[in-house]
Amino acid sequence: MKPGRTLQRKGSPMLLKRSLALLRTLTSATILLAGLGAASAAMAEDKAAILLPGSINDQSWNALGYSILQSLKSHGFATAYTENVADADEAEALRGYASQGYKVVMGHSGRFVSAMEQVAPDFPTTQFIAVSGNEGMAPNVMSVDYNNAQFGCQIGLLAARMSKTGKVAGVYGLEGVPNITAQAGAFRLCATKAGAKVTIIYVKDMEDAAAAKEAALSLIDQGADVLTGKLNAAIAGVVEAAKERNVYVTGRGFDQTKAAPDNVLTNIVEDWPSMLGKTVDEVKAGKPFGTFLQYGYDTAPVTGASLLYAEGTPFSPKVPASVVKELDDMAAQFKSGTLKIAPTQQDARSGS
Repeated sequence: MKPGRTLQRKGSPMLLKRSLALLRTLTSATILLAGLGAASAAMAEDKAAILLPGSINDQSWNALGYSILQSLKSHGFATAYTENVADADEAEALRGYASQGYKVVMGHSGRFVSAMEQVAPDFPTTQFIAVSGNEGMAPNVMSVDYNNAQFGCQIGLLAARMSKTGKVAGVYGLEGVPNITAQAGAFRLCATKAGAKVTIIYVKDMEDAAAAKEAALSLIDQGADVLTGKLNAAIAGVVEAAKERNVYVTGRGFDQTKAAPDNVLTNIVEDWPSMLGKTVDEVKAGKPFGTFLQYGYDTAPVTGASLLYAEGTPFSPKVPASVVKELDDMAAQFKSGTLKIAPTQQDARSGS
């Protein structure tokens, strides 16, 4: 054998086997550690759940609730939901999620607050949140909503300024519910202050577009030439009536603008992902809430809602610049706290 030949070989069979064995061992260890890391991350991930009064496929209120839940994934939450929760089953459903270690348990309307107040004392580390409620109980039952009075007031001013007949009107549901009272009452107060005569009609079903359209047509027949309202799927009926009779209307989303671009002046576009996202971030940081948290111009940058005709465009081109300035000035007054409004049930009453 020539000197140096052994050194020129890539490696003996025995050495190669040992190297492969070591590689397999290291690879297995890496996979195991990675698996343990993933499992630890999954175990550490916070969990959020929502109870819905209806189906996530309703293309309305409950579909919105489902989308709110999904938005929490970007805040580090694993999510779960229960649909079609009956009144009698609320407490049991809340307790079920809380007992499984869910950090945030939501109910998609103020109706869940009573059940939350029953269950919450047994689960002090769970934050219970009523979406669109108006009550809380220390230390861990809260409601979240946007400031319906502020935006209702702006819509009232806008309606009065855009009306040619001096008559404006609103179609609402759920008479007496606090956020409806806030928005409808503020609409009346601010439209009246701006010189318009206001009529309000309540319909029985927030989802019944046909009934809402009929109510809107009756208001138009009485001389109203600017309409508004706070409804779920039924708002489409109000917009359809406005389009048929060629009067102005405000809606709740860009779908209304697309349906009647020449008639819609703006929409109150609710920003639930920002409201709930900010709230749950604070909950994760260790801050419990036991109150009603309301977002508006005075809580910027998270205002809870925006007036938008289209993405990036607050108002229809038909709204004069002078009116836009008035509305912007009003928003600035709400932001600074120099303007406050507290509508009553009398302000939100049915009729004129």
